[in-house]
Amino acid sequence: MCKIVYFHSSLYLNSLIKTIFNQQKLKVMKKTNIITSITFAIALLFTVNLQAQKFSDLDKSPMDAAAYPSDYKDANKLMKVVYSRPQLKGRTLAKLAPNGEVWRTGANEAAEITLYKDMKLGNTMVKAGTYTMATIPGEKEWTVILNSDLNTWGSYFYKDANDVARISVPVKMVDDSLESFSIAFEEASNGIDMHMGWDKVRITVPFTK
Repeated sequence: MCKIVYFHSSLYLNSLIKTIFNQQKLKVMKKTNIITSITFAIALLFTVNLQAQKFSDLDKSPMDAAAYPSDYKDANKLMKVVYSRPQLKGRTLAKLAPNGEVWRTGANEAAEITLYKDMKLGNTMVKAGTYTMATIPGEKEWTVILNSDLNTWGSYFYKDANDVARISVPVKMVDDSLESFSIAFEEASNGIDMHMGWDKVRITVPFTK
């Protein structure tokens, strides 16, 4: 009889020990899982913050584009220019684009013009393609230059040896002042006229067929 009681007591004790052990093990696992989850969340948050893209504010001379035809619905463009548009902000044009000096034709990166078909600039036939467009302002005329160097900042690295075509055009003075440097295209009798304006200065650059 005593042996039977001892046997059942041993079974009960073993069962109780296993139950307690399993409960403790479960608690440890739960605690481990919680710690793992928290660690993962912190790591994920750190990774997201680390990889979050920082966007810059609007540039003081925002980039813009002008094209011909100007209708956005017309995909058959003949010409397009991408340039940045500085503002006068109380400054003089002579200070921003000095006479006699090569100018980037805008701000930041040098302006780039794309011809989608061969066109003449002055007496030079320019093949379809993309070119840097520089200018040399003057009191009575501006010189407009197409250059084969691309992705250039300003006119600091301008090399006249890589000029593709040049033309000098007269300056027209008007009464209305343009705060932002602007470029626009217009159909001409034998091609396309590119108009540039800033402050009270206006010039027209003819591209012919």
